[in-house]
Amino acid sequence: MQIDISSLETLLQQADKLVLVGHFNPDGDALGSVTAAYHYLKGRGKHPRIILPSPYPDNMAFLEPEDPRDRMMICENELDDTRRAVAEADAIICLDLNRLARTEYLEDDILAAPGKKVLIDHHIPAELDRFDVAISTTGVSSTCELLFWILMALPDVAGDPQRISARCAESLYVGMMTDTNNFSNSVLPGTFEMASKLIARGVDKNGLQEKVLSCYSVSRTRLMGHMIKDKMKVLPAYKTAYMLLSNKEKARYNFKPGDSEGFVNLPLAISSVQVSALFTENFDSKYIRVSLRSKGQIDVNRFATQFFNGGGHHNAAGGRLYMPLEAVPAYFEQSLATWAKEEKFL
Repeated sequence: MQIDISSLETLLQQADKLVLVGHFNPDGDALGSVTAAYHYLKGRGKHPRIILPSPYPDNMAFLEPEDPRDRMMICENELDDTRRAVAEADAIICLDLNRLARTEYLEDDILAAPGKKVLIDHHIPAELDRFDVAISTTGVSSTCELLFWILMALPDVAGDPQRISARCAESLYVGMMTDTNNFSNSVLPGTFEMASKLIARGVDKNGLQEKVLSCYSVSRTRLMGHMIKDKMKVLPAYKTAYMLLSNKEKARYNFKPGDSEGFVNLPLAISSVQVSALFTENFDSKYIRVSLRSKGQIDVNRFATQFFNGGGHHNAAGGRLYMPLEAVPAYFEQSLATWAKEEKFL
């Protein structure tokens, strides 16, 4: 992959205090990319800090920096400190988000900050005009894959994965692995090349899979069974299935951030289902989180953009709805009827 990194390298030479920002409800790719960038910059003698708008899943805690002074800062819990860090940064690097609004609390602070703004992302469409340096493409599986190729292109790495730290390599692999659903979707030739190079670098593929994918609680497993058995509604006429997850159910099953990861993919195991949707009530009930997945040529990015205040990728997208959870089924099924005709997949 050819990436023009000259502007980024110039910025990195000049900046010392860097803030790395991920998106709200951080997933494996967001966490992998901010922690991989942290380890790389730390190795260059820089002073990076990580800011996440909201808490990360417990199964990703092993990605935390070793130095407790550099722990990941959570905006929800320490808003004043995170805003101060943004204001004092020489550069602010946003990873795995295409719009500053996805930082939730920090959009205005980032825009007002004197530091240079950098975007590294794989979603569409990206707000390129709001950044001093923007590296954005959909031709990769994940932001972690894009970051991997960026690092390979930087002069101090010069294409040699052995020149990045083991922790950096581990974070990159986790982000790519989770965003592809363990190589199930959005996989390109470069994705396998990246994985091969990282494994040759020493990444323990099986160990990371066990840490991330085989570490859930009994209550989370019971919740998954409940969602499939009692909450999944299949619409044969539209080759679609969807599920709703309420705050009441979260409480019943001792829900923790990240527990619903992968739920939206489950209905796609049904041969007749081409589209899957998961609607999750936010903890404060201010909005409904929308997750969409599809098979083949069905473009859920357009679905998310048109009806759910969101976007993403061809087969994986998301968004938000600002309505009560009980109003979602009627809205979704009406929207689906319109979109399915436009998409012509019936």
